Amino acid sequence: MKRLNILFASSEVTPFAKTGGLADVSASLPEAMASLDHQVRVVMPLYRSVKEGNFNLKEAGVIKIPSGEGGLQDKVFFLEEKPNLLIYFIKNDKFFDRSSLYGTSEGDYPDNADRFIFFSRGVLHLAQMIDFQPDLIHCNDWQTGLVPVYLRTVHKDDPFFRETKILFTIHNLAYQGLFPPKDYLAASGLPPGVFSVEGLEYYGQMNFMKGGIVFSDIITTVSEKYAEEIRTPEYSYGLDGVLQSRSSDVYGVLNGVDYGAWSPETDPHIAANYSQGNLSGKRKCKDDLRNIFDLTGGQNVPIIGMISRLADQKGFDLLFKAVGELLKMDLALVLLGTGDKKYEDLFAELGKKHKGRFGVKVAFDNVLAHKIEAGSDMFLMPSRYEPCGLNQMYSLKYGTIPVVRATGGLDDTIKDFNPETGEGNGFKFVEYSSLALVEKIKKALAIFQNKKLWENLVKNAMKEDFSWKKSALRYEEIYRIAQARRTITNVKNDVII
Repeated sequence: MKRLNILFASSEVTPFAKTGGLADVSASLPEAMASLDHQVRVVMPLYRSVKEGNFNLKEAGVIKIPSGEGGLQDKVFFLEEKPNLLIYFIKNDKFFDRSSLYGTSEGDYPDNADRFIFFSRGVLHLAQMIDFQPDLIHCNDWQTGLVPVYLRTVHKDDPFFRETKILFTIHNLAYQGLFPPKDYLAASGLPPGVFSVEGLEYYGQMNFMKGGIVFSDIITTVSEKYAEEIRTPEYSYGLDGVLQSRSSDVYGVLNGVDYGAWSPETDPHIAANYSQGNLSGKRKCKDDLRNIFDLTGGQNVPIIGMISRLADQKGFDLLFKAVGELLKMDLALVLLGTGDKKYEDLFAELGKKHKGRFGVKVAFDNVLAHKIEAGSDMFLMPSRYEPCGLNQMYSLKYGTIPVVRATGGLDDTIKDFNPETGEGNGFKFVEYSSLALVEKIKKALAIFQNKKLWENLVKNAMKEDFSWKKSALRYEEIYRIAQARRTITNVKNDVII
């Protein structure tokens, strides 16, 4: 079959810049597609974190991007990662030379619309600059939501993109990129006709995510359950009608895991390597984690780990209500993450109050994240919603048993353990309440005290395989479905119909 030219646009890619799972996917999926012998080019902004990362970047040239009344131009750099795979970085220090990607704990950057208008236009101009004619452009989340809009309006008659199809992946529908049109529509260079109910308009705002959904040939989400959930009012954040109208074009594909980076057998960050056949190293990892957080108790006291963005979405309102009950039990908690300032402050204070029982570090720390995965006995993810989730899959590989709420990818990947049959790989609860969370942890603790049952559960978990191979093959299939589709034809004379 024909090799595809795939242009993959993302606002973050591991290890160059990361706030969440999008960065991991944006590294692993392009690599997996390149290994299937497709030509892949990834494009992202040149953030300060890239500059400071000592990456061996090479200059590719100067890109000129229309903007406002004139235009902007800046350098583009690239890095050849692996055969068939190059990463491109669009430079603009005014927009991207900052301490964070999208904002601080105080809130989003006020010029995020300008930043990602520039980046979205830059994606298409980069393809032309490097003479990479894409069969398919794969866009991700609201930061690239305008790429399909530009392709189907401003570039609709450009022969360079005549055969190009667009796939848009929703990683988290809650973050849609909403901005006032009076400030940004003219600056975007898009025709006024796109600001309509059928186009970008959303309760008087420009909605970048909606643009990606409406103007793309195919829409994917990061798990099958989430693909169903986002078409319901409860999970759609107002876009259920738009997504229902595109139902035949929406696919759920579970994210994969990079076991090259996340495997206890080879992990260079943990105290001792171990495998399903020899778990002795996991005990050493647990001792290491206890020492790092100065936890009291020995091997028989289970450690429940969390690595997360500190936000309501991740269930931290539940955890805050449940902490008192949990710390009455014979267990220890460890938490690593950053996020909303209210939760950063609340949990930092709880860590001080319950020193020895509740270890808290408010930070991004990749090495410590690996140590928590390896040294914990259980991993807690009580999310209000979770499009896919990666940490529950990392945890399975490390023999660290997930305790999750049954939503999105958590529901797709975790099977509640049945002590009668010995089947299952974790624990999950359905009701979004602190009581349901506490009751499920009590059940998990009861199984933990039964050494034989726990060993069986750990073996079940470590047998699971969520590598990218299966997910990449499914994406390849969907890419070819997009190739076979007629290009969307709802744009005439720059007006959405």
